[in-house]
Amino acid sequence: MTSSQYSVAIGDVAISDEFWSQWVSRNRDVTIEYQYDQLEASGTLENFRRVIDGSEGGFRGMWFQDSDAYKWLEAASYELAKADDPELRERVNEVIDLIAEAQEEDGYLNTYFQLVEPGRKWTNLHMLHELYCAGHLFEAAVAHYDATGEESLLDVATAFADHIDDVFGDEIDGVPGHEGIELALVKLYRVTDEERYLDLAAYFVDLRGHDDRLAWELDHLDEIAGGAFDSDDWDGSIHDGSRTVFLDDDGEYDGSYAQDHAPIRDQSAVDGHSVRAMYLYSGVTDLVAERGDDDLRDALDRLWTNMTTKQMYLTGGIGPEHEHEGFTEDYDLPNETAYAETCAAIGSIFWNQRMSELTGEAKYADLIERTLYNGFLAGVGLDGKHFFYVNPLASSGDHHRKGWFTCACCPPNAARLLASLGQYLYSTSGDELYVNQYVGSRLETTVGDTDVTLDQSSDLPWSGDVTIEVDADGSVPLNLRIPSWCPDATVTVDGEAVDHDDSGYVRLDREWDGETVELQLAQDVTVMAAHPAVESDAGRVAVERGPLVYAAEAVDNDRPLHQYAVPTDADAAVDHETDLLGGVTTLETDATVPALDDWEGELYRPADETETVETGLELVPYYAWDNRDPGSMQVWHRSDGA
Repeated sequence: MTSSQYSVAIGDVAISDEFWSQWVSRNRDVTIEYQYDQLEASGTLENFRRVIDGSEGGFRGMWFQDSDAYKWLEAASYELAKADDPELRERVNEVIDLIAEAQEEDGYLNTYFQLVEPGRKWTNLHMLHELYCAGHLFEAAVAHYDATGEESLLDVATAFADHIDDVFGDEIDGVPGHEGIELALVKLYRVTDEERYLDLAAYFVDLRGHDDRLAWELDHLDEIAGGAFDSDDWDGSIHDGSRTVFLDDDGEYDGSYAQDHAPIRDQSAVDGHSVRAMYLYSGVTDLVAERGDDDLRDALDRLWTNMTTKQMYLTGGIGPEHEHEGFTEDYDLPNETAYAETCAAIGSIFWNQRMSELTGEAKYADLIERTLYNGFLAGVGLDGKHFFYVNPLASSGDHHRKGWFTCACCPPNAARLLASLGQYLYSTSGDELYVNQYVGSRLETTVGDTDVTLDQSSDLPWSGDVTIEVDADGSVPLNLRIPSWCPDATVTVDGEAVDHDDSGYVRLDREWDGETVELQLAQDVTVMAAHPAVESDAGRVAVERGPLVYAAEAVDNDRPLHQYAVPTDADAAVDHETDLLGGVTTLETDATVPALDDWEGELYRPADETETVETGLELVPYYAWDNRDPGSMQVWHRSDGA
């Protein structure tokens, strides 16, 4: 095994933060209850009841809808790990009972196949998500076991995992069209010590790019579906689904959509469906952490570098294309048509957390921070009941959050991330403690053999003032991340300055007895430009401050947004408005707009005869957009003179 960091247990962290507490509390008090109601309304839980009762009515919803229930269970379990809630615990137990009763004697569990196609299990791996759903079940089971110590759901998960292990590599060879089971099997291994779960995860990773089963399935869909549809007339049925995304321009199988175009060890660029890619790379990173593999490790480095330097939005969002919900080519980052699925941002956080733990390098925690505050958080409305599936960086005013989706993967995914936020703040490696994210919280944990209590207060994202009080039974090196956005950082211990190089982690090696560590992380307003190859941002600039990307909304500005131009050296007025959008720091940057005098009756005139007027452009944090009156929005603005 390679040397790795480990996240502290969720129950070891109690978040008490001016910014994040409102999100975490709303997730617990509003979102989880609201989403349970949606599980009922959408038929997700009813599908389990129909399997149990053998009742009429068939299957309701998307064929992978079981996963919504599993993600909800995972989120609810994280809440139980932090504090007992008898009402929530009872509801969780009721859902677990439903799932357990629906499971077949051999361990198989998937309500779509049990209700609709019981004779065709494991025949349509490319599209029907059996292994994907199993993975989410395993993750929920591990979360519930960690939270409660109860094995009710873990028993269901291990029985299903045993069934899958018996089938794959023996009766059939194949990999899932939608990854996710790989990382889940590693989680299951870590709580059971059952080595064959780790072997099974490695099997799915190693077979990817070598096996032709997915291609074979696409050529035999009539046979698989029993003639349920005409293979020459792809009609959007659940059997052909997004069949075309698996084909190249010549109609031949192209596995890049599912990262199946080449062995993982040979891949060098992120490709295909962005959520699938993130889940796969997360599982691969887990395998490297457990078993070590230089070739896989090198591939992860190549893929991460390609994603972050050529295929990622300023917000941390990934996957620009709607048609296949994924990556296209280097520097293709359109703004208004951006897809940037909320689930993909969440998947990126999952992957970067694992890379952070694997390597101890601050750049991964930096990207988690960027994505948390921007690409992810925009996906959740301030009421906790509305969500973005798609996160564009510009809008004409017609893109809004919704309460639920036919394909409802994003809302429960967001719920489980917010419920587990504590595990992203701190990590340990041997006898060392790392502070990876600056979120007000209390940590009570054991580092090596030493009990540690840490109290953090943080003014992020509005200012860079952080105070940490540490008490420990012995010597514990404390590592503090200096964010990449910070141009100047001051670190003191009980008022005494600490030398550091303003990058990576500052290491404080000493015994702790209630000392106070203070960080002052400077936050400058920075006008950003994109790589010249990003056509969509040519002649445009964006504005950041600290970890936040800012956006302009029509509701705050008098002119149409396309008329504003921001100079590359723009100054900005900073103002914290406690009554706006739950309390936000707004910016007003220097800008110019065209003078409108004497244009009446003219449509065109020589450019050298046009004039501009100095004004200001009002900006709010990108995550907060579309929570007020509808209207246009943009992150990238014309550069003054462009």
